[in-house]
Amino acid sequence: MKSQKDTPATAEAEATAVAILGWIAGEPELLSRFLALTGVAPTEVRNAINDPGFLAGLVDFLMGHEPTLLDFSAATGITPETVVRAHAILSGPYGETDF
Repeated sequence: MKSQKDTPATAEAEATAVAILGWIAGEPELLSRFLALTGVAPTEVRNAINDPGFLAGLVDFLMGHEPTLLDFSAATGITPETVVRAHAILSGPYGETDF
């Protein structure tokens, strides 16, 4: 039996979260706000990226402000629907067949 971690949907959700981090890293004001809200130090980000809770927090942060979500989508070509799906997968007990 596959674990949730091993599904293509989970891999896509994690890739979306990493794309969000990459985009936020290029937006100093957003990065500062995200780090302040999470309590993660800039030096800890490299290790935190392996934490599913951190990935879920990245997606949640982006979804918390629709204009920022739309800016991200415009800049990266990743649709808001993809971000919503990533949020559902990373924040809850969903498998790829649930979508």
